[in-house]
Amino acid sequence: MNALKYALATSLWLGASPVAPGTFGTLGGVAIAWALSGTDLFSVWVLVAAAVVTAVGIALGPWAERTANGKDPGFFVLDEVAGYLLTVWWMEGPSLLALLVAFCAFRLFDIAKPWPIRRVERVGGGAGIVLDDLVAGVYGLVLVMVPARLLIDAPWSVAA
Repeated sequence: MNALKYALATSLWLGASPVAPGTFGTLGGVAIAWALSGTDLFSVWVLVAAAVVTAVGIALGPWAERTANGKDPGFFVLDEVAGYLLTVWWMEGPSLLALLVAFCAFRLFDIAKPWPIRRVERVGGGAGIVLDDLVAGVYGLVLVMVPARLLIDAPWSVAA
């Protein structure tokens, strides 16, 4: 059972990377988004996936902390997966370029932790592990969505 929990917590071992496990773990979210990119109602399925990953992450958080003997262990990357999925939530059938831009935006906020991300990080247990990344995901969402909407809706854009 611990092996299954570890596989889930590391997003199928992506978080087991000895270097930058959060960055590699985020690739689990990219893979999910890419797999869903051709589906109808992409944003609905991504939101469902984010909710499932969040629920599993909150449930596995205390186990991960006990296993690592510390708060928010590096190998635990379900929080990065859930946060990234929020960043791509607004997209419909995203391209690889859009997924890459979202990846960079999410990682920026996950690493920099602007207010209130650092404060949310102080919440205990599985919720504390996951919530800061969900806020980073919302920040990433705004960062990629607002300029894209301004460009798409601009009178000089191809889509207008």
